[in-house]
Amino acid sequence: MIRIAVVGDVHDQWHAGDALALEHLGVDLVLFVGDFGNESLGVVQQVAALALPKAVVLGNHDAWYTATDWGRRQCPYDRQTEDRFQAQLAVLADLHVGYGGREFPDLGVTVVGGRPCSWGGGEWKLGEFYQRYFGVGSWAESQARITQAIRQSRSRRVILLNHNGPTGLGEAPQAPCGRDWTPVGGDYGDPDLRGAIQEAQQAGIPIPLVVFGHMHRQLRGNLGQRQMCQRDETGTVYFNAAVVPRIRTVGGESWHHFGLVELGAQGVLSVAQVWVHPATGRVEPEWLLQPTMLGRN
Repeated sequence: MIRIAVVGDVHDQWHAGDALALEHLGVDLVLFVGDFGNESLGVVQQVAALALPKAVVLGNHDAWYTATDWGRRQCPYDRQTEDRFQAQLAVLADLHVGYGGREFPDLGVTVVGGRPCSWGGGEWKLGEFYQRYFGVGSWAESQARITQAIRQSRSRRVILLNHNGPTGLGEAPQAPCGRDWTPVGGDYGDPDLRGAIQEAQQAGIPIPLVVFGHMHRQLRGNLGQRQMCQRDETGTVYFNAAVVPRIRTVGGESWHHFGLVELGAQGVLSVAQVWVHPATGRVEPEWLLQPTMLGRN
């Protein structure tokens, strides 16, 4: 059994206490779903320095001043002399698994990344950005790149890591990738990720876990909270870890949020949202998938 921490959308909330909290949790692997901040190179540098096995995929905020015309107009630095998106990729190097993979042979898993910097939804956009940085020009090309990375994995146990989740998890605003803004409702997942998952499942490649963020747990208006975990008929578990803000202060004490997954030989054993007090190691869990003895080894 391996224990995996999933760090949801960071949005500049990454502190020294996070490394201590992860020590208290005793995790074997840390997965980051991106959105470290609006091209927050300093946060990415801190994450890259974390002394634990890890994999990262960048989110839409990590390309905030690069991917869109609007963002480029708002850019606070000189883009003629500096490219902070490329700088993030350089700092992360092979830690960044977008359109690629990272092997963890000691754990018996491969982490494969989907399309980096996803804004979500079924419309192909940001074509110039994806062509420039990743050489991808369409949904079909994007799906093919993800599928290729899955097929090249050395492990027969693949974890998919993406900023946004796949299509197919529901159309209600409370669904893991449901739209909670006007017009309310609709599946805002990534179709290229769904297509790659289906190809892998048809090829008999086990994908026990798909982790992502982007679609925050607390919904807009009076819509309540998002469903953060689903398991499909093949046994694949889909886990949205985007609890924002991920650091809260209660009684003058800081508590840090992580997703926590236990993965056994036969699949996911448990999923929880946990709040950790770094100074004392106290943990407050909320179980999304109750622990099971299935494959617990």
